[in-house]
Amino acid sequence: MNSLPLPTLYSLQHCPYAMRARLGLLMAEKKVMLKAVVTKNKPEEMLAISPKGTVPVLIIEGLDEGALEAGSEVKNESAENAKQPKIIDESLDIMLWALNINDPDDLLLSQTPDALPIMLELIKYNDKVFKPLLEQYKDAKRYHKDTEAELRQQCEGFIQDLELRLSQHQYLMGDSLSLLDFALLPFVRQFARVDRHWYLQSPYPLLRQWLKNHLDSPLFSRVMKKFPLYLETGEAYPFG
Repeated sequence: MNSLPLPTLYSLQHCPYAMRARLGLLMAEKKVMLKAVVTKNKPEEMLAISPKGTVPVLIIEGLDEGALEAGSEVKNESAENAKQPKIIDESLDIMLWALNINDPDDLLLSQTPDALPIMLELIKYNDKVFKPLLEQYKDAKRYHKDTEAELRQQCEGFIQDLELRLSQHQYLMGDSLSLLDFALLPFVRQFARVDRHWYLQSPYPLLRQWLKNHLDSPLFSRVMKKFPLYLETGEAYPFG
């Protein structure tokens, strides 16, 4: 019996959404073949599969275990289409797909029924509210706009909420790691890098330590491993 090919992941090294997907895959111990891309030169095959043109994009060949767990972003879900590849092109859905197959650290907090909806709501807020504000803050800093401080303060509402959570327990949802910690990590990292001097003096010592612990971990080094570009080599590389 022939085994199914490994899923293929199109990824951009420093994109926070792609980082989120890679974190989920590593925590689920799910191996994929990674094709590294850059924003300005995306493979035509990737654009044909996912026309919105953003990373990450995960392609699952055949009826892979758990492939139907990721929700609305999985295409061709029915059993009669089992031979068609499944496409997941949202970072959170890639995390959920992988962790629904294997979650050795119980990042989905399966013993606490109301935990997952809370985490998903906070991740939604991060993606829909905090991330756009963060982009405006980054832009204001880059171009020395006089709105920089105001935009940073708007971002701080979410940052303050995370600091409060960390004042109550070691991680964002409790005293063990969760989906929420890894889903938000790349975006807090971005926030910290906009104005490093301000961040190091900011009133968020618990968040600083939380972020430092993640960035210093062997896991994060694996997440940020650099691969040759797919369009230059034509090669995909094992990841996870």
